[in-house]
Amino acid sequence: MKVAKEWRLGSMGDTKILPGSRHRSPLKRPIWIILMVSFVSLFLVCAYIYPPNSDVACYVFSSRGCKVLTDWLPPPKRELTDEEIISRVVVRDILDTPPVESKNPKIAFMFLTPGSLPFEKLWNMFFRGNEGRFSVYIHASKEKPVHVSPYFLNREIHSSPVTWGAFSMVDAERRLLAYALKDPDNQHFVLLSDSCIPLHNFDYVYNYLMHANMSFIDCFVDPGPHGNGRYSTRMLPEVEEKDFRKGAQWFTMRRQHALLVMADSLYYSRFRDYCRLVDPGGIANWSVTRVDWSERKWHPKSYRAQDVTYDLLRNFTSIDMTTHITSNAGGEELLQPCIWNGTRRPCYLFARKFYPETLDKLVTLLNF
Repeated sequence: MKVAKEWRLGSMGDTKILPGSRHRSPLKRPIWIILMVSFVSLFLVCAYIYPPNSDVACYVFSSRGCKVLTDWLPPPKRELTDEEIISRVVVRDILDTPPVESKNPKIAFMFLTPGSLPFEKLWNMFFRGNEGRFSVYIHASKEKPVHVSPYFLNREIHSSPVTWGAFSMVDAERRLLAYALKDPDNQHFVLLSDSCIPLHNFDYVYNYLMHANMSFIDCFVDPGPHGNGRYSTRMLPEVEEKDFRKGAQWFTMRRQHALLVMADSLYYSRFRDYCRLVDPGGIANWSVTRVDWSERKWHPKSYRAQDVTYDLLRNFTSIDMTTHITSNAGGEELLQPCIWNGTRRPCYLFARKFYPETLDKLVTLLNF
């Protein structure tokens, strides 16, 4: 009789055993079935107690921790209001219409001031010799200005009272734009205050703006109380919080974008009524007017005579990164390079806020 050899775990040698029957025991199959059913049952119980969260697992198991099918689908497109449809048609037509070429393109300098302009002498130096390449418009909200420069004589427009921080400032800006747009040669529009000064000579500013393929409007996301905290749900559905932005008012605009501002009534009314645009494209989200908010107060830093130095002005003209500070706890600094026609360039053409006492030093240092 032949002997079979089998290695047994833990044995130190070979053990001789007789070969068993070739047929398996009829009890083994039911045992394996019972074990398999028990394992699957345990797995399903665990899946129910600890619901899966991955996309694949949710596809296999319809658990209470998974989103329903409609949650995975994109939200339905909102139906536009009649006002939105009209607004978008106007925006599209203005942007699709080729700009009217002017034989004598000019920059419109629009001054928003309560009265006289303390830096007229400096602006006179800036404008001198460039007649026919610029226009001046003055919105004096409190008193009639006294002028020392011929470039500012008889350039006041119809003005109304303006309150700081109120929507009357927006109305004044729109009024300036409306008057400046009456001249078809005005191709770029610059909003300035009585405390603004030029940082470069006229040729530099003219070429920078006229050859730019964009407008310059300050714009950034501020999640703090003085940013998104001013958003109101009453501005819905036209203005969603994800589109809400903050920025300084000192813009420079191409003619097409200025026309968009004047043609708009939808977003104007929403902000007028509830805030105490849709970006049409071609807008840089920084202003070419330097304003220092590093002190984190209600008003930006102001410069007195002792602050004005050659190094200060040189620093202003060399900055090629914009800085925004959010109003939430801690105040996050947001830095962004200034990109002009695809090239990184210095950001600023103008600066504020300067006290009138700085005039003599500025005239000496800038020397246009």
